[in-house]
Amino acid sequence: MKPGYELNHRYKIIESLGEGGMANVYLAHDLVLDRDVSVKLLRLDLRDDPSTKRRFEREAMAATQLNDPHIVGIYDVGEEHGVQYMVMEYVKGTDLKTYIHDHYPIPLPQVIDIMEQVLSAVQTAHANGIIHRDLKPQNILIDENKNIKITDFGIAMAASQNSMTQTNSLLGSVHYLSPEQARGSIATPQSDIYSLGIILFELLTGQVPFEGETAVSIALKHFRDEIPSVRKFNPQIPQPLENVVYRATAKHPCDRYHDVAAMAADLQTALDPSRADEPKFVVGQHSSNEETKVLDLDAIKEAANLDENSDEKIDDDTKQLTATRQSRMKRSIQRHPIRKWAVILVLLVAVIGIGTGLYMHRSVSVPDVEGLTTAQAEKKLQANHLRLGNVTEKNSQTVAKNHVVKVAGNQHRAHAGQSIDLVVSRGVKTWKMADYVGDSYSDTADELRDKGFVVKQTKKYSDTVATGKVIKQSVNAGTTINPSQQTVTLTVSAGKKQVTIPSFKGKDVSEVQDFANKHQLQLTTTQKNSTTVATNHVIQQTPKAGSKLTHGDTLTVQIASNSNELRTTNIQINIPFDGNGGKKENRVQVYIRDAYHNLTMEYEDITINQETTINVPFTLRNGQTGAYRVIRNGQTIMSATNITG
Repeated sequence: MKPGYELNHRYKIIESLGEGGMANVYLAHDLVLDRDVSVKLLRLDLRDDPSTKRRFEREAMAATQLNDPHIVGIYDVGEEHGVQYMVMEYVKGTDLKTYIHDHYPIPLPQVIDIMEQVLSAVQTAHANGIIHRDLKPQNILIDENKNIKITDFGIAMAASQNSMTQTNSLLGSVHYLSPEQARGSIATPQSDIYSLGIILFELLTGQVPFEGETAVSIALKHFRDEIPSVRKFNPQIPQPLENVVYRATAKHPCDRYHDVAAMAADLQTALDPSRADEPKFVVGQHSSNEETKVLDLDAIKEAANLDENSDEKIDDDTKQLTATRQSRMKRSIQRHPIRKWAVILVLLVAVIGIGTGLYMHRSVSVPDVEGLTTAQAEKKLQANHLRLGNVTEKNSQTVAKNHVVKVAGNQHRAHAGQSIDLVVSRGVKTWKMADYVGDSYSDTADELRDKGFVVKQTKKYSDTVATGKVIKQSVNAGTTINPSQQTVTLTVSAGKKQVTIPSFKGKDVSEVQDFANKHQLQLTTTQKNSTTVATNHVIQQTPKAGSKLTHGDTLTVQIASNSNELRTTNIQINIPFDGNGGKKENRVQVYIRDAYHNLTMEYEDITINQETTINVPFTLRNGQTGAYRVIRNGQTIMSATNITG
């Protein structure tokens, strides 16, 4: 499947993630829920095989019953052009096999953390009557935050029933295969526990316990050879942790942990100092008279020796192993007739199956999801053992865009596992634009997007509008428009423009004044007698060079003077406040004339909300008089022309 293809007009294929014996997996983007997902697609050469399609369906239905944070979630199941697909949670990361290879040795506390997450997932599966049967690091995903997710629940069971893939499936997982599975016996929860023990062995040592020239020779070692000591690889591994490996990988299922919870409890305290003196775990002795012998050791050795020196004889080995197994099974059945307990066991399994079916089809309440986003609604449905079904859209005057308007059909109860259809808001159909000038951009943008608008922003410096507030809107207030067809552009204040202050040391004060006028800064000067700096040139400045000021800020410079030439006097100007017409603020502009200013240059621009007194320094030459003019809200309210020293 090529990138860009839209599966069912909803899942846009991005790239291939991998190919398997029964299905191929792709990274895709859910166009409805706006999220990345994994799509597992049944292989084209198997799409016309009814048994494979049924198994694919059963796998999907089984996986949807598993609700655990450490199990890859199943979002959707469908079919297009006769090919079935599953939509799953996308885990951005890698598989545990690759992680071990790249990060070994892994600190022991992290090994415990990884295994506890894996055990939690497997415990959930076992509680739902599902045995994984193919647990291995390749089926365990780890994301960027070291969170674990197990995938491919039910794949091994489904694949092993397909005559076209059973050999490949068996050999592909042979390094983690329990002894009873290698003998052809039925897998149990203890079979998963054995695989978990092998995974723990690999986390601790960086390798699997058994290798061989052929898959059959590896399978033989699983029920013939003892698991190597992990402490020989790393003596720092405490004995209790090694004991977890030994007990989980005991040859007989009855010697293993009776369930995953017991293994998790033992593993949790494996690093505790209180268990430091724990002796090595030793498996108890068992009678060699098993009720049914599928294969004896000589037959297995004979089958294994047929291809001891060649990897190309795997198929012959498998055929020989199968033939021997069938022969032994036939003789075993002849020697041992069906016992009474076998009938009871069959009846018990049937009762459990019926009970499980009734449990899975129990009636549950449909939760209230109105007003939630689709993703939030899906999580709430999953928590109530329900699935998200079809999502349709409609306009709504009261519910924000992409939020749930209602459950389709106003359904209040459903069967566990049932799909629930939702109606989601696409926003309002028409809207009379409000006046947002002066409002917060973030709040305004959220409100408009909830209505269905596409919102864009442009930023502009402003001396009068606070940072983040709307200066202008592209659609005038009072205009009635369709949000789905309209983009609103908001011009937003970036605050006052900042200017970097250069060094004025040694510069003539007129140059400083030009800079202040250009960047709308208030210039204040002080004088100091100096024999080293020329008159009217800068001795020092505040703030220092490299600092930043905004419009209206004050720049102060100290200039060299000759006391015989210049003198400075401070004048207090009392500015009254005008509250007529409900005014809350007055804009006041002050113009002065002295040795460095003339009445055409703005000396100060301030905003007042009450009567205000300001101090204005006048620097005058001998015989010179100063002047000032005060303008409030555009009108001159006071002036003076006879300021003397």
